[in-house]
Amino acid sequence: MKSQTELNRLFWHSRRGMLELDVLLVPFLKEAYLQLSPEDKARYEKLLSCEDQDMFGWFMQKNRPDDPDLARIVNIILERVQPRD
Repeated sequence: MKSQTELNRLFWHSRRGMLELDVLLVPFLKEAYLQLSPEDKARYEKLLSCEDQDMFGWFMQKNRPDDPDLARIVNIILERVQPRD
């Protein structure tokens, strides 16, 4: 289990200053992160080390990450925000 300090650090790293990323990452961290497997939590942390412009392209589905770990966490986040039928 992550300590509150670690969660606070993730929260601040999830706030990117780009609205399109903030509206995806901050709610995902608050509502879904704790339910992720340890491997997917590590993938989320890896995602936060990426450049904003790369993430923007991935989340807008203009391109996909080459790294399979990043592709997996991007898919998890996108599935969570896609409208359900």
